[in-house]
Amino acid sequence: MSASTLNLAQRLARPELLTLEPYQSARRIGGHGDIWINANESPFNHTDLPRLNRYPECQPPELIAAYSRYVGVASQRIVCSRGADEAIELLIRTFCIPGKDSIALFGPTYGMYGISARTFNVGVVSMSLTADYGLPDDLSAVKGCKLVYICNPNNPTGTLLSPGVIEKVLETLPEQLVVVDEAYIEFSPEYSVVNLLDKYPNLVILRTLSKAFALAGARCGFTLASADIIAMIMLVIAPYPVPLPVSLLAEQALSAEGITQMRADVKLLKQQGQRLAECLEQLGAKVLPSGANFVQAYFDDIQTVAQRLKDAGIVARAYKDPRLADAIRFSYSDEHETDLIIAALENILN
Repeated sequence: MSASTLNLAQRLARPELLTLEPYQSARRIGGHGDIWINANESPFNHTDLPRLNRYPECQPPELIAAYSRYVGVASQRIVCSRGADEAIELLIRTFCIPGKDSIALFGPTYGMYGISARTFNVGVVSMSLTADYGLPDDLSAVKGCKLVYICNPNNPTGTLLSPGVIEKVLETLPEQLVVVDEAYIEFSPEYSVVNLLDKYPNLVILRTLSKAFALAGARCGFTLASADIIAMIMLVIAPYPVPLPVSLLAEQALSAEGITQMRADVKLLKQQGQRLAECLEQLGAKVLPSGANFVQAYFDDIQTVAQRLKDAGIVARAYKDPRLADAIRFSYSDEHETDLIIAALENILN
């Protein structure tokens, strides 16, 4: 296979994958019949869930179809994984040569991009977000990286990048994969770059059901990309990455009723988040504008606030990153818990 005939995904992939014959699990091979003895499964099912004694489909068709309808992306451009965290690693395993290649990220941001890379002996080029949490104008330092991770809305700051800014990155780095992590996008759907997938073959989008869909314990995420990129990922993915109970729960969440419930939850959480942010500002904290389901607040006396929150039984998130040393991240909650959080903050800071 000559270089001139390779698509972008093949040019960027680890070269040994181009000739790799993927493991053919029993479900990938498929078949037709009444007696199934091709996967060393037990014939006994002692649960209330049908077929739990059988291995699930690698990519459950009903689940992929449900997410396809929800996001408006063709099924062949979607792969489901054990949360977006597994997707982060799948991309690194597929496209980065250990000891040679590197990824790029813009901090402060989600820590698993760098950790996942380092555990595979893949380099990390860490650039800083600007003072107002935008991307730097000069991207020359990341032009040698295979993958460029951008979290939008960003975790842990909650700040947003416009689709136009991300599109400029896609244009600037046409021979690299720009991975946009949209884990929190249901809280700011107008900032999604899903509509750019057809235009840019180097765009990869990560999604999850952990946040707005309230299925963090199920571990169900999705990668959206060109069919070429998805085909390369499918060479390295585990034989059965989506457990049957997870698939069934996810399908329910992606039903019309489930999506309606998700949107109602998002509306409520944003209302409570606004109450929390206003309280923090009134009490003297500096609060970053957030497009996610959390707010980052900076305090003059971070140690006292952190300890008093702990004493009140409120578990919030603090960070070691120098730019976040004076900050605490508060996840949005329901009205009752927000009342308790606000009361505790007023007692601490008044």
